[in-house]
Amino acid sequence: MKRSEDLNSNQQEKKLKMGENEFFQSVGDQADIVDQEPQTENQINSEIKYTGMADVEGHPVQELESYCVNCGDNGVTRMLLTRIPFFREIIIMSFECPHCGLKNSEIQPAAQIAEKGSRYILKIENVEDFNRQVVKSESSTCRFQELDIEIPPKRGQLTNVEGLLNEMVEDLNSDQEARKSLQPEVYEKINEVIEKIQSYINGEPGTLPLTFSIDDPAGNSWIEYVPNEPSHKWSMYEYNRTAEQNVFLGLISADDVARARQEELQAKKAATEKNISSQQNDETNDNPKVTGFISDETEIENLDNEVQTFHATCSSCFQDCATNMKTINIPHFKDVIIMSTNCEHCGYKSNEIKTGGEIPAKGKKIILKVTDSEDLARDILKSETCGMNVPELNLDLTPGTLGGRFTTIEGLLTQVAEELNSRVFTETSDSMDQETKNRWLTFFARLQDAIDGKIGFTIEMVDPLAASYIQNVYAPDNDPNMIIEEFERTHEQNEDLGLNDMKTD
Repeated sequence: MKRSEDLNSNQQEKKLKMGENEFFQSVGDQADIVDQEPQTENQINSEIKYTGMADVEGHPVQELESYCVNCGDNGVTRMLLTRIPFFREIIIMSFECPHCGLKNSEIQPAAQIAEKGSRYILKIENVEDFNRQVVKSESSTCRFQELDIEIPPKRGQLTNVEGLLNEMVEDLNSDQEARKSLQPEVYEKINEVIEKIQSYINGEPGTLPLTFSIDDPAGNSWIEYVPNEPSHKWSMYEYNRTAEQNVFLGLISADDVARARQEELQAKKAATEKNISSQQNDETNDNPKVTGFISDETEIENLDNEVQTFHATCSSCFQDCATNMKTINIPHFKDVIIMSTNCEHCGYKSNEIKTGGEIPAKGKKIILKVTDSEDLARDILKSETCGMNVPELNLDLTPGTLGGRFTTIEGLLTQVAEELNSRVFTETSDSMDQETKNRWLTFFARLQDAIDGKIGFTIEMVDPLAASYIQNVYAPDNDPNMIIEEFERTHEQNEDLGLNDMKTD
C-alpha cells in the first residue's frame, strides 16, 4: 500500500512539473509516468495498448482516432512530445491500425524553421560510431560519401547511422527474389551494393572511415556530437537558403521568387540609367553627388564616421528591408565594414563583418598566448574564412562557425559557450551516460575558467584571406606574446575561395 502511495505521489509531482513548466519532457521522465500510471483490466486487455495518457494536462502521450489509408477503417495515432539530447524538441508520431495491421512512424520538428539551413558531417572511423543518434527531418538529404549513396528527402526519422543503412538494405532486398529470375544482371549489381553496405556496418578491414553527411535547409536535422573527440570527426555548418530551397520549404511561392527577381532586375536597370544620366548632366559640377545613403547625424555625407542605410531585399521573404552599414578603421590593420539587416515583415535578422581592400597574396596565421585577465579585453576580428583553435581547452572552430565576429576575446569565448549550451549540450538529458556528462562538465568548467581569466591558454587563428585580427596592445612595437606568420595558400584553399577562377587581366 505504501509502495502504491509513493508511486502516485511521484506521478503527480511529474504531472505538475509538466503542466507548470512545459509539455516537452525528456524521454526518461515520460517513460516513468507511463510505467507508474495505473491501468484497469479492460485497458490491459484492449486491442490498443494503453499509454495512460488522455490529454495534454500532464500526459506526454496523446491518442487520437485516425483514418487508415490502407483498409479504410479507423486506427490510432499516438503523439509524444519530447526533447532529444543535445538537440531540441520534436514530436514522435506512430500510427497503428488494428484491422489491417498497418503501422508507420515518423517525427516532426516542434521548433520553427531555423533562420539558416544546416549541414552536419560525421567521419565514421569505428563500429561504435554507427550508434550515433540521427534526427532526420522530412526536408533533409543524407549522403554516404564512400558508398556514393544518397537518401533523398522523405519522412522524418529518429534513428542512428546503422539504422539508416539497415533500412536501405531492407529496401534493396525487398524485390531481390523477383529480380533474380527476371533481371539477373540487376540482381547481381544490387547484391554487390548490399554486401558492400554490410561490410561497412561490420567494420571489415579496408572499409572505414566512412563519411556521413546530412543537409537540411530547414535546419531541423542533427547528428549526435561526442565532446572531446578529434575535431575532424564531427562538424556543423550553417548557410543561407537559396530561393529554390525557400520554395521547397513552403516559405514563399515560385511566383514570388520570379516577381522579386524581375523587380530586382528592373531596379538595377533603372539605377544604372539614372546614374549615367546624372553623370552626363553634372560633368562640370565638382560638388559631392548624392549617393542615396541616409545619414544618421547630419545631411552632409560622411562615409567614415556615420552609419549608412540603404534599401535591400530580404533573403527570406523577398520583401524590402533596410541594411545598415558602417566603416571602421582598425588601427594597424585595415578598414572593416559592419553590416546589419533587419526585416520588419518576417523578422529576419543578420549581421556580418566584411574586410575591405584587395585580396592579399598570402594567408595569415596568428598565435597569441593569453597570460592574464587583461588579455581577455583585446579586440579580436574573426572572419568567416578563419579557423580558430585553443589546444588547452580542446576547442576547435572550423571556418564558417559563428560567421564573422568583431568582439573581444572574452566575448568570443562567451559566445562559444552559449552556442554549445543551446545547440549541443543538455544537462538534464536522461539518456546521457555519466562519463559523457562528466566530460561535458569538465569542458565547460575549463572554458569558464578561461573566460574568468583563471587559466592561461593559446589562441591559434588561421585565415587564408588574412582578414582576421587580434589587437596588439604594444603597437606599433611587436607584441612579445603574439606571433604573426604569412603562408602560401594551397590550390585547394584557392579553389574553396573561388580564387582559381578569377581573371584580373
